[in-house]
Amino acid sequence: MKTMGLSRLLLVNPKRFPDDEAVARAAGADEILAQAQVCTSLDVALADTVFACAVSARQRNLGPPAVQARAAASEILAKAGDGDVALLFGNETSGLSNAEVQRCQRTVYIPANPAYSSLNLASAVQLLCYELRLTAFDSAPPVVTKAIPFASPPATNQDIERFYDHLGRVMVSSGFLDPQRPRRLLPKLRRLFGRAELERDEINILRGLLDAVEKQLAGRGGRPGPAGNSGP
Repeated sequence: MKTMGLSRLLLVNPKRFPDDEAVARAAGADEILAQAQVCTSLDVALADTVFACAVSARQRNLGPPAVQARAAASEILAKAGDGDVALLFGNETSGLSNAEVQRCQRTVYIPANPAYSSLNLASAVQLLCYELRLTAFDSAPPVVTKAIPFASPPATNQDIERFYDHLGRVMVSSGFLDPQRPRRLLPKLRRLFGRAELERDEINILRGLLDAVEKQLAGRGGRPGPAGNSGP
């Protein structure tokens, strides 16, 4: 819950609470447990809700309509504007009874492998919380990182064309490209670098490399290296 930005937890008749094992398993999210509300019955837990969804993989003959988790997330968030909403999970052993499911307005299921759809409680809670977070932020939750992103302005068309001229000159002077038989080498290179969406710094690096190659060629009198013309 804490990982996905949710904080309000209601527990219905827990066997032990507070519990040292629960705190240990919370792994730094123990304030969620400290603020949890213990309810004597499901009716008490759902009393103030305007919309509740029972999370269950089991198909029921009678009960509220079954909705996939991702679709349910949109409906849950929309209903949250009217009042309290809830996701109802059963215990690890037996899940939810039919009577418990029928107290809700929807049954939510996770579209897992139908041949093996069982999930432990923690995994099911995490998946539903994730879907709610994804939907709440319109599939683009904020990303908080201590890393400073590296960014360089995109190269201009003029920068890119000068790079291609420079590249072509070096390929010819090195003997890699025969200007009389260029075939499709240059268009292929344009396609390759076009996919990269070159930035200004990247253009500078590439042209610096080409300058170094030109200096080496000049030191040898401009003669092509042993590879000769290897262009396609």
